[in-house]
Amino acid sequence: MADADPVFQIQRMYLKDLSLEQPNSPQILLEQAQPQVDINLGVGAEVVAEGVFEVTVTATVTTKVGERTLFLVEAKQAGIFEIRNIPDEQMQGIVSIVCPQMIYPYLRAIVSDVCTRAGFPPILLTEVNFQAMFEAQQQQSQAAPGSRIITNLN
Repeated sequence: MADADPVFQIQRMYLKDLSLEQPNSPQILLEQAQPQVDINLGVGAEVVAEGVFEVTVTATVTTKVGERTLFLVEAKQAGIFEIRNIPDEQMQGIVSIVCPQMIYPYLRAIVSDVCTRAGFPPILLTEVNFQAMFEAQQQQSQAAPGSRIITNLN
């Protein structure tokens, strides 16, 4: 009977991908104008093995002065989670809400640190309500069948 007990364990958290670009350096660094910051977040997941999932949260931060890019940071933080004996109707929420909530603080720290090390003020990513993000994605997928934030779960 112990084999049927629900299992949820973090196996590992790691930085999967990191990129920093400063395409207009050093000239743009002399600009005094206030930069415009655009932040995009994404969540993904895939099955690694039976009952083992890799969940990723990606942040893309684009900072521009006028039409020229000051810097661009893309970071992908990942976690490997063992998730077994969870009812199917709960699995999507765990992978799309619970796991990203655990990964996101690491991603926030990395983005802030990379910006600082690149010579810029830190970009502090705001808190994210992954449940609201998941629910919005569910509504979109109902309107457009076939589109899902989580891929390769089946």
